Amino acid sequence: MIQPVANGLRTDHPVPGLPFINDERLLLDNPDAIERTGRNQGEGLWGRTDRLRGGGWVAFTTETKNRDYAWAVHQHPEHGRTVLLIHDKDMSGLHHEWMYGNNGFLYRHGGYWWDGTRWYRPQQVVDRAYEGYDARPVADAVTVTAIDVLARPATSHTARVVKIADFTASEEPLPHWREHLALWASHRPPGSRPLDRCTIDLQAPELDPARLVDRAGLAQIAELKLEDLPHPKHGRKDLPPPQAETVEGPRWSRPVARDWAEQYRRTHGPEKLLSATTAFGTEQPRGLVEDHNRLTKIIADSLEDAEESKNRLFTRGSTTRREEQAAHLAWWPAVAINDGTDGFIPLDAVRTTIVEAVLGGLARDVEDLDDSTGVFLGDIRRGVVHLIDWYILREPRLAPALFGEICLDARVRFGLDPKDVGALLRRSLHLDSGLDHQTLNALLDLALPPSAQSPDGL
Repeated sequence: MIQPVANGLRTDHPVPGLPFINDERLLLDNPDAIERTGRNQGEGLWGRTDRLRGGGWVAFTTETKNRDYAWAVHQHPEHGRTVLLIHDKDMSGLHHEWMYGNNGFLYRHGGYWWDGTRWYRPQQVVDRAYEGYDARPVADAVTVTAIDVLARPATSHTARVVKIADFTASEEPLPHWREHLALWASHRPPGSRPLDRCTIDLQAPELDPARLVDRAGLAQIAELKLEDLPHPKHGRKDLPPPQAETVEGPRWSRPVARDWAEQYRRTHGPEKLLSATTAFGTEQPRGLVEDHNRLTKIIADSLEDAEESKNRLFTRGSTTRREEQAAHLAWWPAVAINDGTDGFIPLDAVRTTIVEAVLGGLARDVEDLDDSTGVFLGDIRRGVVHLIDWYILREPRLAPALFGEICLDARVRFGLDPKDVGALLRRSLHLDSGLDHQTLNALLDLALPPSAQSPDGL
């Protein structure tokens, strides 16, 4: 997560705990001028501005008087202005989030985001049918405005507006921040956004500090051993964004932990579900193991025939010895068959063929119909289902990408609801797949995008 280090004094939506910086040098009504402040003005300086698809704009510039930092401005057509000071290295990351993240424009508590209407949890669960993340709204969220914070009792603390030239970011939030907010409010010129429409924070039962969980709680929710979790010191990017930092380590809300666990299962579950044990005692994709076992039997039978015909190329041995020889001889051919990089069978081409075959059937279903919402989707052909079986048994970790691509292309090309396509995949696989129904249900729960899942699992 990109962490801002200060608020601009003319922001409409201050981030709690951060100081206020005098931003009078920024021409906040002229995004091109903000861009020109840093763009091509010297080595290590940069600036950028872009129009937002729904109206408004974003603008960024390196702060020329303190080049470790950059200004980031988001102008919303309805909800006003956000002015943040960030680390200069975070400029491109925040630009991407504001432009393409589909996660609002205000971020609090480790990635909880606001789109101007409601609050959502950090984006974690991938929905490939929409090439993004599944938006998860926060239950019982209450938006805290500036007027709410200023209604709290004042203290005797003296606040001040900081100058950028001598600013250094602090690791800790400012104490007595309510007084800093009061100073910000006193600088608001006539005609500014009303204080009761200036969003500061959110409150929700799930964000109660007493309800947050530590690494042990996260492991329990994810049904993992504690030692199997990434360690915050070395694998922070592989953990969910924390809602709080304590001396003992990060803390997460339970819904964020559950979302992370869901995505972890979606990422690792298909491979685990469709694995089998090789003759050497290792876990590998079931399709690879089946190919190896078949090749082992073929080679073992060949060795036996050779012995019976007294072929001197092979030494006579016990049945067990012959099977061991066959297993070793069969292993690398089996791997070569299943190697998607330069193996005998081009797995990427197989995946493309599966997708196009399914879409071809869908094209026939929607042909000459104006309203795709009323289309009956016929079953996927048996041969295509068998090819899906073959592919996911050899590349189980790519099952979510395969089903996601089918749902995405069906939505984009034909306007089909991912739920309808997901139901078609479930029905067709249950009819003709060689996998048992329990395994199929578990796999589809893991691999279908969230938007393609039916509430009743049918």
